[in-house]
Amino acid sequence: MSSGFEYEGPPPADRAAVLHPFLRKATSGSRTPEVRLEEAIGLAQAIELDIVLTETVPLAKIVPATYIGGGAVERMATLVEAEDITLVVVDTQLSPIQQRNLERAWTCKVIDRTGLILEIFGERARTAEGRMQVELAHLSYQRSRLVRSWTHLERQRGGVGFMGGPGETQIEIDRRLITDKITRLRKDLEEVRRTRGLHREARARVPYPIVALVGYTNAGKSTLFNALTTGGVLAKDMLFATLDPTMRALSLPSGRKVILSDTVGFVSDLPHELVAAFRATLEEVKAADVVVHVRDIAMEDTEAQKADVEAVLKDMDLDDAVERGLIEALNKTDLLDPEAQSRLAEETQARSDLVPLSAVTGQGTRLLLERIDARLAESRVMIDVTVPISDGAMIAWLYRKGEVLSREDGEEVVRITVRLDPADAGRVDPKFLDT
Repeated sequence: MSSGFEYEGPPPADRAAVLHPFLRKATSGSRTPEVRLEEAIGLAQAIELDIVLTETVPLAKIVPATYIGGGAVERMATLVEAEDITLVVVDTQLSPIQQRNLERAWTCKVIDRTGLILEIFGERARTAEGRMQVELAHLSYQRSRLVRSWTHLERQRGGVGFMGGPGETQIEIDRRLITDKITRLRKDLEEVRRTRGLHREARARVPYPIVALVGYTNAGKSTLFNALTTGGVLAKDMLFATLDPTMRALSLPSGRKVILSDTVGFVSDLPHELVAAFRATLEEVKAADVVVHVRDIAMEDTEAQKADVEAVLKDMDLDDAVERGLIEALNKTDLLDPEAQSRLAEETQARSDLVPLSAVTGQGTRLLLERIDARLAESRVMIDVTVPISDGAMIAWLYRKGEVLSREDGEEVVRITVRLDPADAGRVDPKFLDT
């Protein structure tokens, strides 16, 4: 049953303007306003808006009532009317009051960066879990917007039993209904998290290491995932093409099996509602043995994107993974000119944590798998075992679970030096161990 307060996104046919406001005194290390505007345009295109106007809007200061200055507001009002614009995307986080005031000034719908990203996520979610996460984020966001969306209902209701005590306004009732639904969704997502935990425990008993792909949206994670696993994941030149996580088994060059996980892309200024709502999904990253950061090395602001991804990982309490060192897959090298490709190869040659590659052409993917293999091997322990030559099952198990470094066959026993995960090393019967 549909509730009356659900967030309704803009229809695809809306004629839209995209504005990126920025402070002139912004710090020098940040992205340029033009790059930020391009990203906002990409986000708007992801929900098929008809974009007829784009602008950067320099600000001397943030105006509390409208965020942008009065002159810019008036000028935009003229353009909105002249271009028959029905939706304006303001690429920043607006307060409910600022959003309402801009809508009144421009007589059209206004959404901010958070609302736009939520709208994209609403279209991309496919699994029941993904839809729950998006709905939770929508409701958390919309609860603070009732002052704008429901001004026509700000009237007193009389006492009508359980629907609200005397004097409770309609807006208070709607806010309470949203709060109740948020509580139910959080409870359902907690059950999802518990189920995921059980699945992780089952995998731990197998055990296959987890390798998680993370990165800025549209960095090529899904294309790389498909190149490595032929997993059939949607891979398009589109922001947030992947929302629901996908996992596939993968064999490394050593023969070792791992589970590869493709995750939702990150973005600068990711709405805190989404970081909170998607914790259950991103738990897979927390459980990973190796985290591969897929970067679009051909992007002008690739370093800023890297900083944004690491900031989100730290916000997810993954400081250890970041500080221990991620493997960086420097993707889209096929978009660089030959001179830039050569320079990148030289710069990364001595770095085991950097792998230049192209998920489209496949160049460098083998090296990435070798680096993942090596990273996993760092945690393995080396043991010497002596096994009766008749115990073929034990010998086969050692080959299957470990990396056999040497083997010496005698008449009755086989001496093997093998590198195993700590958990598997603990499963070896002490009678086989050479002391």
